[in-house]
Amino acid sequence: MKSYRDVFSELSRQKRAALIPFFVVGDPDFDTSLALVQAAIDAGADVLELGIPFSDPIADGPTIQKADIRAVRSGMNVRRAMEFIRQVKQHRDIPIGLLMYYNLVCHYGKAEFFRDARDAGVNSVLIADMTIDDADEVLGSVRDAGLDSVFMVTPNTSPERMKQIAAQTTGFIYTVSVLGVTGSRDALSDSVEDLVRRLKSLTNVPVCVGFGISKPEHARAVADAGADGAIIGSRIVGMIEANLHNPGKAIAEVSAFLTQVKAALSTSRQGPAAV
Repeated sequence: MKSYRDVFSELSRQKRAALIPFFVVGDPDFDTSLALVQAAIDAGADVLELGIPFSDPIADGPTIQKADIRAVRSGMNVRRAMEFIRQVKQHRDIPIGLLMYYNLVCHYGKAEFFRDARDAGVNSVLIADMTIDDADEVLGSVRDAGLDSVFMVTPNTSPERMKQIAAQTTGFIYTVSVLGVTGSRDALSDSVEDLVRRLKSLTNVPVCVGFGISKPEHARAVADAGADGAIIGSRIVGMIEANLHNPGKAIAEVSAFLTQVKAALSTSRQGPAAV
């Protein structure tokens, strides 16, 4: 199974940041969602961030909340999500990070969840509503399963907590570019460069930036700021929402958009750091 280290090391040699699209698993239904993710891989995704739908996604804005509702109503749950991931891995071996909520992990059973996630082909699990203070509740199970750990840093994370997060992270640091929930923004936050610079001074693990990246030029800007990857969610999920009755159009639009983002990352002025 391809690891984060494999991918980020190769991208470092190419002096390019990773393209990391986010999808809600099962939005709007299993088969369409799988076709969308496969198209994203074919368009050049380097890593996938997949959300398992949850009824109370407190870190997410309206666009992804509605996607969660669509996916849940289509019958998606954690066990079906594992099967979804297995089918994605059959299409191509690409690192997969889950972004989800702790209630789902607890309900499934912690040790069983991380073991089954690994067996399905998952590389890491980011629990959006778990702070670094509570990470010990899951880190043992994460390590026992052989998964990487991924935690979030936000613009108002204190220097001391950044150090804690950097020390506990083995996959990549998910850097939130703005205060607030997920959602497309017209302009990129001006705090990104400073945030990336401070994290780079604390750790050698890749630093990837998400929340508010909705245009190819945003992705290029975070790469130029030194980020190792650009995570794009709400813009993609919005394209799916706008074409619920025309899956073929949704797939074509998402694929074309990601191709543009990949091209922007390929011409960024500053490549990611070696890992």
